[in-house]
Amino acid sequence: MRKTWIVLLLLLNGCQIRTLNPHSQVAGDQAMLIYLSFAIMIVVMAVVFILLFRFAWKYKQTAKNKDDVPEEINSNKRLEITWTLFPVLLLAILAIPTVMITYQVSPKTTNEADSTAAGEGAIHIQVTAERFDWTFTYENGRQSDQLVLPVNEQAVLHLQSEDVIHSFWVPELGGKQDVIPGKEILFKVTPDKTGTFLGKCAEFCGVNHALMTFDTNVLHNQAYQTWLQGK
Repeated sequence: MRKTWIVLLLLLNGCQIRTLNPHSQVAGDQAMLIYLSFAIMIVVMAVVFILLFRFAWKYKQTAKNKDDVPEEINSNKRLEITWTLFPVLLLAILAIPTVMITYQVSPKTTNEADSTAAGEGAIHIQVTAERFDWTFTYENGRQSDQLVLPVNEQAVLHLQSEDVIHSFWVPELGGKQDVIPGKEILFKVTPDKTGTFLGKCAEFCGVNHALMTFDTNVLHNQAYQTWLQGK
């Protein structure tokens, strides 16, 4: 048993990516939806199990009632209204914020993007995916194999693929976005905490897919400007 726990701990040591540790508005909204889904699931499970055990206990067969014939009930409006409205209410609680947030954070292609989606006044970074590397090109022409962002400022990532479908994913900043050949997709992100976060390709793209990772460094504005100028 002890060896099993040691093996599990060693395996967990490799879990560097944490989806439920958001450091941007997009990631925070997505984490909220996950927590909301779990909360609704727990409520539904609790109701189901409570009713299951209640009826199993209340209507269990005993020596006294084994020959009883249950009363026939044709309808019960109160119960019918309850088991109709309760699921509808739960679905509405989950569906409304899901649709709103999904629409809000969904990336646009350059053909679909208006001035707001394009992020006027934001930092624009060209992100090129190809087997098995990422290349980030900044507004002053500097290229890097790591994504560097200023904290609390909006960045618009122009995602493009040179070969096959890839998927851009920095879990702690939110949004797993497919990168499709022949299309430029705009993905907006505003990190709210400095640090280094692991990014990767989340779409199998070949034999070295697992090596297609990159670091995302979020810096204070002055440090970002210094890095951008290559100092």
